[in-house]
Amino acid sequence: MKQLAGGVNEPSLGSPARPKPTWFGEAKFGIFVHWGLFSVPGFAPRGRYTDVLRDDYRHAMTRNPYAEQYLNAMKDPGSPTAAFHRRHFGDLPYDGFKTMFEQGLEDWRPDAWAETFQQAGARYVVMVTKHHDGFALWPTGVRNPHKAGWCTERDLVGELADAVRGRGMRFGVYYSGGIDWTFQPKTMKTLGDYIYSPHGRDYPAYADAQMRELVTRYRPDILWNDISWPTGREQLLSLFADYYDVVPDGVVNDRWQIDSWVRKVMRWKPARAGFDLLMKQLLTARPDLLHNAAPQAVPHADFTTREYTRFDTIQSVEWEATRGIGNSFGFNRDETDADYASFEDDLFPAFADTVAKNGNLLLDVGPSGGAGVIPAAQLDRLAAFGDWLRVNGSAIYGTSPWNEAAGETAEGLPVRLTCDSTAVHVLVVGYPKGREVTLKALSLPGSTGTLAADGSSVTVRRRGSDTVLEFTRDLTGMYSPAVAISRS
Repeated sequence: MKQLAGGVNEPSLGSPARPKPTWFGEAKFGIFVHWGLFSVPGFAPRGRYTDVLRDDYRHAMTRNPYAEQYLNAMKDPGSPTAAFHRRHFGDLPYDGFKTMFEQGLEDWRPDAWAETFQQAGARYVVMVTKHHDGFALWPTGVRNPHKAGWCTERDLVGELADAVRGRGMRFGVYYSGGIDWTFQPKTMKTLGDYIYSPHGRDYPAYADAQMRELVTRYRPDILWNDISWPTGREQLLSLFADYYDVVPDGVVNDRWQIDSWVRKVMRWKPARAGFDLLMKQLLTARPDLLHNAAPQAVPHADFTTREYTRFDTIQSVEWEATRGIGNSFGFNRDETDADYASFEDDLFPAFADTVAKNGNLLLDVGPSGGAGVIPAAQLDRLAAFGDWLRVNGSAIYGTSPWNEAAGETAEGLPVRLTCDSTAVHVLVVGYPKGREVTLKALSLPGSTGTLAADGSSVTVRRRGSDTVLEFTRDLTGMYSPAVAISRS
């Protein structure tokens, strides 16, 4: 999206023009919460999503590791989820999880969640308010014409919004705009079924009304839509304009592909079959294709969202990397600690790389059952983020990309760079040793710096094309130290 002077979004494609909010780009770290009826059974086969697309494309949507898609997966009799359901729940319909979920809510403590997220260093929280199963986590006043009472009586969205904001964080809402299985109940097995599934004629008005209800009730700081949006361009832009009237500094993501003629054609089964044939061939050659594909054009967006993605270069548009700690977004009871990404080897390096390239990290938690118990392995990773950010947060929050995003030390450790108005921040990712770090082929301004860990001074000098940092203390055993080099 182009911008006018002063950070105002150019109203190309009819997008609403307004001053660009700065808080989102300064926040850097958010928490995603996937929680709902699917959290009661809490099951999906273990593995990686990209591997399933490559190895079993014809059943990828019923046999992937995303536990939040339990309802669709259980409808495929040959899926691991269907076998799990028969063993543990017999012929219980998915609707039966509603009572179990609501009984568990007696032990749910939104304030405890908010404290955990704040201590992790998050600056915003995005809550799944309605996932693909169509179940709303608030007492919606919008009648579902296909499933009466398909919502909670307790206002879970409102309670978490209050708890999160009470701790100084922003609050956003996720909404599954492109898929609602109460309106489109057929089993989705392929990517074509999933992306281009037909929906009933009554769904566009329903989705628009629910999203407007979320806006007026909760004034969310972020509208985070998923998959696509069922209305046309003018209706969507009207929704955005009304949202910005209610929340002037709100932001919207980019998953709002409108109901265009292309999407209408793709609802035709032969067209989806052609799409699936092509995608199967492409994904066999490049399993990571979906994560690295360019985002589709939308009428308006304030930032782009990419799933499990890292870029090679600094991005000119603010973006958000979203990922789970494990291989599922929703709670999966079969995941072990080995299935969860390591903070030191995976999560933090990806976070530092994202921030250095103009992005935020939206890290997902998948609580279990109605009580909303966050798995211990996920809590461990959140605590590790909090421990690092409490010491080194000045190198993250409120920063912008430096002229270069990345480099490495003479010992081969990755280096990531950010900056603010007074300093260039150097993040040495990993465990440096000794009192000296050489940044290969990096020329940085200034001759003095400060180690974020304890405020001790750092001497900056040049050695050919390299920059050498000399510390007053031994860095051995310190994970990913951050150094602020004065720009004056």
